[in-house]
Amino acid sequence: MNLQLRNEMSPSGNDEAGRFRPVSDWFVASKDAGVYVARIGTTAERAVDLMHALTLHLDPAVDVVMSDLRSGTEWEGFDVALPDLRDALGRLRFPLATYGGVEMSVFGPDDQLSLTPELLLVIYSRSDRWYFLLDGLGLSERAEPPAAVWVPSRTSLATSPELATALTSAVARLGLQPGLRVSAP
Repeated sequence: MNLQLRNEMSPSGNDEAGRFRPVSDWFVASKDAGVYVARIGTTAERAVDLMHALTLHLDPAVDVVMSDLRSGTEWEGFDVALPDLRDALGRLRFPLATYGGVEMSVFGPDDQLSLTPELLLVIYSRSDRWYFLLDGLGLSERAEPPAAVWVPSRTSLATSPELATALTSAVARLGLQPGLRVSAP
C-alpha cells in the first residue's frame, strides 16, 4: 500500500524532506514593472530571523520606517548605520516574533526588506539576487503561496508592554523620528 502524505507548505505539495528539515520555508518570486518581489512564508520566528540575517546584504547606511499598529505610531530614520540597525533588530527579534503587529521596512537604493504586522517577509529589489540568497538559505521557490488557513486581525491586537518597551528602546537607539502617519489606533 502506497500512502502519500500531503503537505500544502512544501513546494511540490507532498511531504518530501529537505536536506536538514522538512521543506516548509518557501518564497514566491514575481516581477512587476521592473521590480523583483519575493514573498516569504515561514514561521514567525524564522521570518524575523531572516529579516535580521538578510540585512547583511544591504548598503552600509539604510532608511528605516517602523509602524506600531497598536499605538498607531510611525517612526522613520534616514541614513541609519547598518550595524546599529542590525543590533536594534537583534534586540527586537523575540518581542516581534512573539507579538507581531509592527511593520518594519528597511530601504537601500535598490532594495527594500519589509516585515509585515502579520510577520510575513517581503523583499522588493531592482535585481533578482535575493532569489539566489533565499535558495541558498534553504527556502524553496513555489509558483504560488498555499491557501491561507488563518489570517490575524490587525484591529484586535492586544496590548503588549514588553513590545512597547522594546520599540521605544529601538527608536531611541536608532534616533528615529515620528513619521508622517502618527494616529490613534
